[in-house]
Amino acid sequence: MSGPYPVGATAAAWDRDRTVIRFPDPAIVVVDERFRDLVPYQEVVERLWTGGRWLEGPVWFGDRGELLVSDIPNDRILRWSASTGAVDEYRRPSNNANGNTRDRQGRLVTCEHLTRRITRTEYDGSITVLLDRFDGRPLNAPNDVVTSRDGAVWFTDPGWGITSMYEGERAEEELPRAVYRIDPVTGEAEAVVTDMDRPNGIAFSPDESVLYVVDTHVRAYEMVDGRPRNGRWVIDMGHGTSDGIRVDVHGNVWAAAGRGGDGYDGVHCFAPDGTLLGMILTPEAVANVCFGGPKRNRLFIAASRSLYAVFVETQGCAGA
Repeated sequence: MSGPYPVGATAAAWDRDRTVIRFPDPAIVVVDERFRDLVPYQEVVERLWTGGRWLEGPVWFGDRGELLVSDIPNDRILRWSASTGAVDEYRRPSNNANGNTRDRQGRLVTCEHLTRRITRTEYDGSITVLLDRFDGRPLNAPNDVVTSRDGAVWFTDPGWGITSMYEGERAEEELPRAVYRIDPVTGEAEAVVTDMDRPNGIAFSPDESVLYVVDTHVRAYEMVDGRPRNGRWVIDMGHGTSDGIRVDVHGNVWAAAGRGGDGYDGVHCFAPDGTLLGMILTPEAVANVCFGGPKRNRLFIAASRSLYAVFVETQGCAGA
C-alpha cells in the first residue's frame, strides 16, 4: 500500500467565512504535483447545503439536473436542484436507504438498510426488489452499489445497518459479510468477494479490469472472466478510514475520508498504484462521493450533515 500521510495539512480555512477565498483554496491540499492538473487553480470547495443527519449515497441525474443523496437516520432520500440550489425530499420513508447508483438504463438502484434489500426505481416510480435474500436467508444490510457495463448490479453487504437503531434496526447477521453480483439476465445473486471483514465502498476501474472494495483501507481485485480475483491492499488511508469511493476516467480513486480529524477529513485522491495525490478537506467526516454536472466534472461530497461540491479537471466513470 501507499506510504505515510503528509504532516501539517490543515482545514483551518473552514473556521472563517468562505464567501471570499484567496487562491489556491487552502482546503485543497496538493501532495503530489499531479494533483495540480486535477483541480483548477481558481476552484473553491463549496458547502451546498446543511441540515442532514448522516448523508450517504450521492447519485447524479443529469437528465433532470439534480442530485439524490440519502439521509439515513432521517429515513429519507433528498434531492438537490442544480438550477435553483433548493433541497427537498425525493422519498420518505426511504427504508433507511444508504448507497445509490443508476443502472445502464438510467434507473435508480438503492441499498436499503431497514428492509435489508436492493431495489430499483422504475420509470413510473414503482419499486422493484432486485434482491433481499441469499441462500434462503435475509441479507445483512446492503451498503453501497455500482453497475457494470454488462448490466450486472454489484453491492456490498457489511451489516452496518443492523448494528444499531440509528441507521436501521438491530438484528443478527444470518449471512457472511460479502460482495454480491446480481446477474442482469437471470436475476440470480452470487457472492463474489468473501475475504473481507466489512466490505463497504465499491467501484470499478475505467476499463473494468479492476474492482476496488473498501474496508477501512482499499483493496483491489483483478477481474478474471468477469469475477474478482487475487485481491491485494492497494490504498492505505493512514490514521483514518475510507467509506465510499469513485473512480475517474484516468483511473484515479477518489475516496471519502473520515475519523481522522482536522486536516484529514474530506476526500483523498489516489493514483491507480495507491500513491496519494491530494486531499480536499472538509470540516466534517465524509461518507461518500460521486461525479456529476453537465460535464461529469463536478465532485459531489456527502459529509456528516452537509453536502459539498468542487469542480475538477477530470470526469467520473460511467456506472458509478
